[in-house]
Amino acid sequence: MSILVYTESENGKFKKSALELASYGRAIADELGGGGVARGVEHKDRRSLGGCGVDRVIQISDPSLDNFTAQHYAANLTTVAKENDAKLLLLSSSSNAKYLAPLLAVSLSAGYASNVVELPESLEPLTVKRSCYTNKAFNTCVLENAVNIIGLSNNSYGLRETLKEITTEDKSATPVETNLAVENIEKSSGEVSIADADIVVSGGRGLKGPENWHLIEDLASTLGAATACSKPVSDMGWRPHSEHVGQTGKPVASNLYIAIGVSGAIQHLAGINSSKVKVVINNDPEAPFFKAADYGVIGDAFEVVPELIEKLKAFKDS
Repeated sequence: MSILVYTESENGKFKKSALELASYGRAIADELGGGGVARGVEHKDRRSLGGCGVDRVIQISDPSLDNFTAQHYAANLTTVAKENDAKLLLLSSSSNAKYLAPLLAVSLSAGYASNVVELPESLEPLTVKRSCYTNKAFNTCVLENAVNIIGLSNNSYGLRETLKEITTEDKSATPVETNLAVENIEKSSGEVSIADADIVVSGGRGLKGPENWHLIEDLASTLGAATACSKPVSDMGWRPHSEHVGQTGKPVASNLYIAIGVSGAIQHLAGINSSKVKVVINNDPEAPFFKAADYGVIGDAFEVVPELIEKLKAFKDS
């Protein structure tokens, strides 16, 4: 079985989810007894992939791929998959990958399982465990197509070091006729992206205004975390929509999610349920978030957060 791994990058560096996906692909290839080959498809620096088990990289460089459009990427991945007789394609659970996967499934007549949380239970037939109902339950999915696609849930497998020598194949892009064009890309202002962050610090209307957002940024800076916000905050223009997390925003699957002044509407909770540990700071003891959180602090964020930052800095300096 030939395995094709689609690896995403940003600012010339592979995303953490891409390296996790490469590790996942290598584990499946090893389970096949060496019969599978983990392959990365991208047009950026590839050295870090060798440490995650990728032994062959198909590199596509073309202006049409500088900005993500699902049609262009699907056409190129379809061509690569067919030329290499790939029977299993691995994608992350990023927003782009979720646009891409259904197009690939149609063009390759492939089965597709999203939100997969661990290695396949069986390879013949391909049987995977996936989360469902906004991460409140799990189900087992059997894929019996000749070609299948797995969408790996972020932060579910982790990075595993497996050193491999990489061979590279340069490939020209597949031409695509489309009237779609990317005019502008809005990115979050934080130093750490939400998709790759181990820790996310999020703020809600409880902060009372954008002038108080330094509390979120100071705590995030201390923890090396990404910053995020609730939907009402982005709707009011306090923060860019690129920082909006929840069911209608970006999904979060961090190791630690800290919500400050966020009440915990069901749409918000649905998007952050994959986070392993959830902490809420709110002065309303009846806030719905307390029922979903692993740890809760009932108190005024304007008093709790500065004291928390001070304690964290003292701990780091000790």
